[in-house]
Amino acid sequence: MINIANKLLTIAMRLNTKEIIKQAVESIDLTQRSLELLKKRFDRNFTDAVKCITTAKQVFVSGVGKSGLIAQKIAATFTSIGVPSFFLHPVEALHGDIGMVRKGDVVILLSKSGTTDELVRILPYLKKRKVKIISIVTNTQSFLANNSDIVLEAFIERESCPFNIAPTTSALVSLAIGDALAVCAMSMKNMTVEDFAQNHPLGQIGKNITMTVADIMHKGKALPLIFTHSSIKDALIEITDKSLGCVCVVDKNGILKGIITDGDIRRLLNKTDNVHGLKARDIMTINPIAVKRETYLGEALSIMENRSSQINVLPVISSSGKCIGVIRLHDIVRSGL
Repeated sequence: MINIANKLLTIAMRLNTKEIIKQAVESIDLTQRSLELLKKRFDRNFTDAVKCITTAKQVFVSGVGKSGLIAQKIAATFTSIGVPSFFLHPVEALHGDIGMVRKGDVVILLSKSGTTDELVRILPYLKKRKVKIISIVTNTQSFLANNSDIVLEAFIERESCPFNIAPTTSALVSLAIGDALAVCAMSMKNMTVEDFAQNHPLGQIGKNITMTVADIMHKGKALPLIFTHSSIKDALIEITDKSLGCVCVVDKNGILKGIITDGDIRRLLNKTDNVHGLKARDIMTINPIAVKRETYLGEALSIMENRSSQINVLPVISSSGKCIGVIRLHDIVRSGL
């Protein structure tokens, strides 16, 4: 009896798992269809909204509940791309925070129904301040939509919630509109990677696009260098003394001509014991991959790793081709990238 009960329980759990996965897929499909419909609804209103945002003194984004959480994310994204932006809680706005809002600002209101009481109540006070009001709503005939300067429709078939109540699909569509506004604002502002980096000095993003090869490269007396006519013994001594696992090979003018790694030396010695007549130019890797001192660490890391055989060292050259440094994969990892 116990075995039969266990088998029945296992079957029930298996069916339950299938139903859960089915419901998850349906939820994603529903959201995907809503996003496809959203693409067809971008019009002049959207472009006007982008222009307002990029020329505004400040941008405030407001919403309540789940819409409030989406509003916070949108405001944070705008701030990260250099658009002064803040989340404005509608209740706190009526208790003093509306004092931040001035003429020339833009206020974005998020509400699925377009009738959210807290947003409706702050609307007349916003209008008195002569700000541009953009509403992101599902109901384009709602009170908020009818009293906004620009209306962006966040149309959905239905919520993926089984009861069609909890803000699920509508929240993601509103977020997608906010992200699209931010991306287009970046283009209108002609934002560069360098501009973006200034707003992200720490963390993975910041290090990827702020730290350069020059920040960590081995240079000067720490740089392993020999000439093309140097002996294999000279190469081995330089590799050992500088302890970087390689030596850069240059001509009499310091122009990078090749590189020899400790692995190259080992492979050579496995082939022959007679190395006395060999020169650096005979075993070096000719025209090795190199980077400039201004190359971002993230890019240098990609150059090292995204290839059929990973390389562990990169020579650093000047604009004239002179070898001025070397970086190791270990150095990049140690930098915290």
